Order: sequence, then structure tokens, then C-alpha cells
Amino acid sequence: MSEEQPKREPPEEQSRIQEFSLVVGGVASALLTDLTSQLLNQSLGQRGIVQWVGYSVAALLVVISYLRLRARRRRARIRRQQGASELHAAAEEAEQWMIALGSDADGMAAAEWFTVNEDWLRDLVATENPQSAAVDDFARLCDALEAWYVRRPNPDALLQLSELLSAAAEASGRRGLAELAAARAATAYRMLGDLDAASTRLGVSDNIATHGRTAAALKTRRQVERALLHLARAERAPAGNDRDEAVLNARDRLDDARLTRPGPDLAADVAISINLAVVHLYQHDDQGALDQLRPALARATAAGDVSGQAHALELMGVAAWMQRNRHEAGSRWEHAAHLYAEIDEREGHARCLQHLGSAAVIAEDLDTALELLERSATLRTSESELLTKYLDAARRTSDLPVVDEDPPRRTAVTWLKRLRTFFTR
Repeated sequence: MSEEQPKREPPEEQSRIQEFSLVVGGVASALLTDLTSQLLNQSLGQRGIVQWVGYSVAALLVVISYLRLRARRRRARIRRQQGASELHAAAEEAEQWMIALGSDADGMAAAEWFTVNEDWLRDLVATENPQSAAVDDFARLCDALEAWYVRRPNPDALLQLSELLSAAAEASGRRGLAELAAARAATAYRMLGDLDAASTRLGVSDNIATHGRTAAALKTRRQVERALLHLARAERAPAGNDRDEAVLNARDRLDDARLTRPGPDLAADVAISINLAVVHLYQHDDQGALDQLRPALARATAAGDVSGQAHALELMGVAAWMQRNRHEAGSRWEHAAHLYAEIDEREGHARCLQHLGSAAVIAEDLDTALELLERSATLRTSESELLTKYLDAARRTSDLPVVDEDPPRRTAVTWLKRLRTFFTR
């Protein structure tokens, strides 16, 4: 059995202990000097001179202790300022790159920046204990990391991020941040597949909701998140009443989100329209989906939102496939795959390659299918059972998979960087 390690005090407590020990040391020195002077007086029979020397030494020690204490406080203040300065600089830079994510302006460069700096940013938010003055920079840094963790799916890191923001909100008394942290946890749990926990966290976010424009924006976020939860339930349910009910609930939540969003927002309109198109596709209404996707594509193009354009084109391909127009479907997916590759959005790129590969399997062009599906598997961050089945068919090791619809239509858009309007504090 190893020896018990001594308990380590937190840095602030250590500093207080050191300051106290300096003061105590100065007083003790004075007492010791006075005692020494008394003993010298008694032994040498000299009154006054030694005692004054003792007092002088004690005063000198107190002055030295005060100067040391003052220097230590100055160094601590400089360290705090440097830490706050680093946090502010990191938040500024990360926010700018977050805005560029998925856009036609430096979309690829933004993805590369987050790839290189993710560990540094994660360490910064994990070790930082933001004071009231720095909590906004801390929250901005969390915003940027959320966009990245949703884009490159990392729900575990996103859940940890929500917990850190929740702790900062509690320490600073910022209810709006606590509300956001709970909504962010809901997104993480949905990505993890724990739909009940996600629903619970949305309820927590509801209960601590504040008022004003930021609260209205977060209410819209919760409506969209609930729609995505219903779509996730529809994905799990077999064809029938349960799936139909989940899809209708998703549609209601998206309609509410469109009506309650705070002011005009192109990015929010694109996201809501694309998810409404997913609802129509679940309902086998390809024309209704296209009615949502055409304006969504136009708005995304006007906003320079390449990610939104790619999502719209991908779903247009699914609608074309449902209309038995395989040539147009393939053209849409190729275009979407190209746009996803331009901004290094690997999950979307992988989906489009899977669509194209599965279509090639159905057309019995197995060599082309195998190449496309293997590229898709390389880009995937998680396993896909359907992709595995099509790969086996392309390799001639199994029969063509039997699914309700080919290729799969599950491409619901999450709230990604479109959330940036929700973070005004």
C-alpha cells in the first residue's frame, strides 16, 4: 500500500497561507528580538541600547516582510492579467474562425485551424477559473468549441463543455449561461443517443430561462432541438403510427421555431427549412421537400453558407431519387460532395459518397460502388451498418441490402454555427 499523499491546497489558498506566514513571521521576529534584548539587558546590565537595537531589527524584518508580500501580490496580479489576456485573445481568434466554419470565406482554413488548436482550446477552458470580468470570454470560447464538436461529432467533449459552462455560470450568477449550458447538454445527449436525458436537459433549460432577446433565441434553439429529438425517435421507430406521430411532432416544433425566432436571420431560416424538408421526406412528400429546399439553397448561397448549400443539395438529391430521377440525384450528390470537401465537412462528404456508392450498387456498377463506399468509410467518424451492408454487396460477399428507401434520407441539420446569434450576453 502506497503512502498517503499530502493534501494539496488550491493556489488561492496557498497564496493566503503564504501571506499569513509572512505576517506571523514578522511578528514572531519582533517578539523574539524583544525577548533577546531583555535577556541581554539582564546579562550585560545595559539598559536601553540593546533594546533599541532589537526594536530596530524587528522593524527591519517587518519592512522586509511587507515588501516581499507586496511583490508576491504584484506577481499574482500580473499572472491573473496574463491569464485573462490569453483567454481574451483565444476567444477573439476562435470566434472569428467559428464564423468562417462552413462558409465560402476560409471554410477550409477554419477547419484546419480548429484541428490544429483544438487541444489548446480544450485545455484552456478545462483549466481556466474565470472571474466575473472574464466569464464572457470563457463563454465565447465555449461557443466556438461547440460549433466544432457538432461539426466533427464529439458528443463526449461537448457534454464536458456544457458542464464547464454550467460551473462558470453558477460561480458568476449568470442564469443565461446556465440556460445555454443545459441546452448544450441536451444536444450532446442526443448525439450520444440518450434521448430521454436530452429531453430532461431541455426541461432544465426551460426552467431557468430568462427574458429578453437572448432568451427568445434560446427558446428557438430548444424548439429546433426538440424537433431533432422527434426525428431521432422517428429514425428508431418502424414504419407506422409511432413514426408518423414523431414526424408530426417534429414539424410542429419547427413551425414554432420559425414563428418565434427573434428577428430575421438567414442562417436560422436555412436550418429550419432544411429540417422541414427532412420532415417532408419522412412523409414521402418529395415535392413538399423541394418547396422548402429551393428557397433554403437560395438563402444559403446569398449568405455565403457553403454548408447550408451542401445540405440543401444533398436533400434535393434524395427527393430526386424518390421521384425516380437517378441522373439528377447523382448530379446533386456530386455537387454536394464537392461543396462538403471544399469546407472539410467530412460527415456530409461521407454521406454523399455513400449515396453515390449505394446508387452504383443498385445500378450494378460494383467497381465504382466499391471505390465510393470505401472512400466514405474512410471519412466516417462512426460505423454505419447500412454502409457496411452496401460495401459487402459491392465486394460481392453478400446480397444487396433491403431497406425502406435507398439511399437513406437521414441528414437532419443540427444548429452548428447558426447559433452564434444566440450568444449575445
